[in-house]
Amino acid sequence: MIDGIPLIDVHLHPVRLPTLKMPPQVYTREFDRHHPDDIHDEEGRIVPERFDAYLASEGVDMAVVMCEYSPRVTGIQPVEDVLPLIEYNPRRFRFLANVNPYFHYPVAAELERQLSLGAVGLKVHPVHQAFPANDRTLYPAYAICQERGLPVVVHFGTSVFPGAANSFTDPAHILDIVRDFPDLTVVLAHGGRGWWYDAAAFMAQAYPNVWIELSGLPPKRLPHYFARHDLSRLAHKWIFGSDWPGLPSIRANAQAIMELGLERDLLEKVLYRNALCVYRLGDPATWRPEAD
Repeated sequence: MIDGIPLIDVHLHPVRLPTLKMPPQVYTREFDRHHPDDIHDEEGRIVPERFDAYLASEGVDMAVVMCEYSPRVTGIQPVEDVLPLIEYNPRRFRFLANVNPYFHYPVAAELERQLSLGAVGLKVHPVHQAFPANDRTLYPAYAICQERGLPVVVHFGTSVFPGAANSFTDPAHILDIVRDFPDLTVVLAHGGRGWWYDAAAFMAQAYPNVWIELSGLPPKRLPHYFARHDLSRLAHKWIFGSDWPGLPSIRANAQAIMELGLERDLLEKVLYRNALCVYRLGDPATWRPEAD
């Protein structure tokens, strides 16, 4: 909790270091110096009990972690690498599936496999995986998510990592998905970071099933990024995410959200209630974090 408000972080990358294509300090933007030294074991694997304790110390009551199949940019972090976290503490940890049409065929079969392992939604990463989000080979996966009421999280923002293909972060690709899957919940990870903030805000306010996820955005800069929009109105569609390990402190980011001048009820939506609804993690009317 942060000042009595539960905290759900829907965007963490607990990678196994040997699977990274780039040096770890590049991946973390050297923010790893702010993190505990013992989160990884000597082989570079996340130690579940240490990571669990770290998140508890940061005030995170529930975390949605990610796998990623992006051999051209970040490397391969298979779903199997995050399963020990869920097995260690299923109260705190959930995970998102990830598919890559160049790596998985057919994508529907791979999505079904990861859903059977417990995934609570699907993440697609056009910028790192070099495909547009409206690639028709992904449509069977989107259809599954729409049918089951699961969110599709799309990386919607620039990436500075070597090999990233930022041309694939085009708002028109997202609008095609919203048009073709009108009942699909779409989450815009990174909120248009770089040059698509207005597009993200427009889509979130124009479509009830489109949400903005705040990972990778310094909270103090949000009024600047969304200066052309009513921040209190837009914040109803925000979901908190950190993009760990690429920041110094999850707690500090959550506290910075609380300093934006939003009403407490709206803060609760941003910090945990919207995540409960969108990711189907629990009933906002009755859910309470369990004591550690």
